[in-house]
Amino acid sequence: MDVAARRRESAFLGVSALLFASSAAVTIVWCSSMSATGNMPMPGGWTMSMAWMRMPGQTWPGAAASFLGMWVVMMVAMMLPSLVPMLLRYRAAVGPAGERRLGRLTVLVGVGYFVVWTAFGMAAFPPGVALAILEMEQPALARAVPTAVGVVVLLAGFLQLTAWKARHLACCRQAPGRGNRLPAAAGTAWRHGLRLGLHCSRCCIGWMAILLVVGVMDLRAMAIVGAAITVERLAPAGERVARAMGAVGVGAGLLLIARAARLG
Repeated sequence: MDVAARRRESAFLGVSALLFASSAAVTIVWCSSMSATGNMPMPGGWTMSMAWMRMPGQTWPGAAASFLGMWVVMMVAMMLPSLVPMLLRYRAAVGPAGERRLGRLTVLVGVGYFVVWTAFGMAAFPPGVALAILEMEQPALARAVPTAVGVVVLLAGFLQLTAWKARHLACCRQAPGRGNRLPAAAGTAWRHGLRLGLHCSRCCIGWMAILLVVGVMDLRAMAIVGAAITVERLAPAGERVARAMGAVGVGAGLLLIARAARLG
């Protein structure tokens, strides 16, 4: 790698680190401000996240926009550590032919990737709100939530053990190999980002389900899920790591179900 290429890579890593730090800081501040307003105690001994609630004086479109903004920033903080190596491999696959446009092409890949996650958040918000309203209106349903959380964690753990998960994880981990080149074209970059985002969202569906039911504004849940996603993508034996985390998820789900039954 020549001096110019090293400088470009260093600049890319520096911008990525700054973006990660900024998104993580905004997420922490946002979550802290939401926690300060207080979550809603619910029958069954759990609390409802305010992320699904409309603030006083806020319209539902405003609440949806607020949730989506929070979701996108949160996804950048959680997914960027595992996305950066994929972007580096994309940059290597484009090669010298696209060096003049490499920055813009990389941005297009990243935007395509996060557009998929934005759509995921848009799809999650309406059913999340509808379920929250039902839980407030139906105490029996609210009391069943701790058991339902355990079931979701259990199923997510089992999903980690499946061939379906292994296939999508392999797609997330694979990259253009040495000698394989990608055209230095905006359309190719955009489609590459969308493809990465689609594989990533499928691969992470279990982790996202856990995050949504445990607490979409819970910093500990975000940190655990983000770390798990990063490790299974970047560890040398990623598939074995994913299966090991699946076994832990199965055990955690069973414990949550047993605890809910005992307290219920």
